[in-house]
Amino acid sequence: MLVLGIESSCDETGIALYHTERGLLAHHLHSQIAMHAEYGGVVPELASRDHIRRVLPLTERCLQDADCQRSDIDAIAYTEGPGLAGALLVGASIANALGFALQKPVIPVHHLEGHLLSPLLADPAPAFPFVALLVSGGHSQLMAVRGVGQYELLGETVDDAAGEAFDKTAKLLGLGYPGGPALSRLAEQGQAGRFTLPRPMLHSGDLDFSFSGLKTAVLTLVRQQDTLDPQTQADIALAFQEAIVEVLVKKSLAALKQTGMKQLVVAGGVGANRQLRQQLDLAAERRRLKVFYPPLAFCTDNGAMIAFAGAQRLRFANHDYAFSVKPRWDLSTLPAA
Repeated sequence: MLVLGIESSCDETGIALYHTERGLLAHHLHSQIAMHAEYGGVVPELASRDHIRRVLPLTERCLQDADCQRSDIDAIAYTEGPGLAGALLVGASIANALGFALQKPVIPVHHLEGHLLSPLLADPAPAFPFVALLVSGGHSQLMAVRGVGQYELLGETVDDAAGEAFDKTAKLLGLGYPGGPALSRLAEQGQAGRFTLPRPMLHSGDLDFSFSGLKTAVLTLVRQQDTLDPQTQADIALAFQEAIVEVLVKKSLAALKQTGMKQLVVAGGVGANRQLRQQLDLAAERRRLKVFYPPLAFCTDNGAMIAFAGAQRLRFANHDYAFSVKPRWDLSTLPAA
């Protein structure tokens, strides 16, 4: 079965072709970063309009790369939610229009399920069950994953997500958009030990996160500086990153201990952070645990994860082509595949 995946939940248009026997055949991604940088953040209306321009040309490129024809597609998967309503409507409407035109079934996919399953595209890939740390601009969650559609929420952020905290802190330091990757690069130039920032909820006794107070602590620290020279910026960035990484690592290890599982899967944009990966790998090695990451290209939003997730849910495909979108969608409501 050849599945076309369409991702359009926010500011990246992702298209991919995944074959259930041959694996990932092709994928293309268009990022809107340059367009939104002028505004310092995502403008939903502009994001939606840009998706309209990109979906079909990217689909044609994937078909060419995979040496396939439109008639070879067996099913079309698209992100139904969560995300920006207008952006989601673009992917949903095009997916269902293509399905109707080609008389192929369509499969609505939960965006976070795509992220949770994206490490299965790696080699080697984890086997069920595992604990998943999902850290992105909009989500910070720990999940027990026992199979496709078998998800148990262990803990989540009570305020800002980790990626959101990265972006807001980057803005406090005067960095450009998107702030998270810029802050991570700047932290590599920082001097360890100059500043120390709080580790929110590190000893809370549960698996929840909180990053809003950490952002406030950075604001206070910035205001205390006589000048915010490049080295001071880098030192603050490093202190901030160290605080977030320590919390994420400790909570992840606690989740593994609580569930008795031996595998950790890391997904989402923050999962590409180099320091986070290093600290998780060191901790796992000491405790004889295994950590799996998606390929770097699949940490952020992409079509490959949607095509793959759709392939796991072929039995839920439909032919009625009536569609809706779910800007808010609880992952726990998904049925098991």
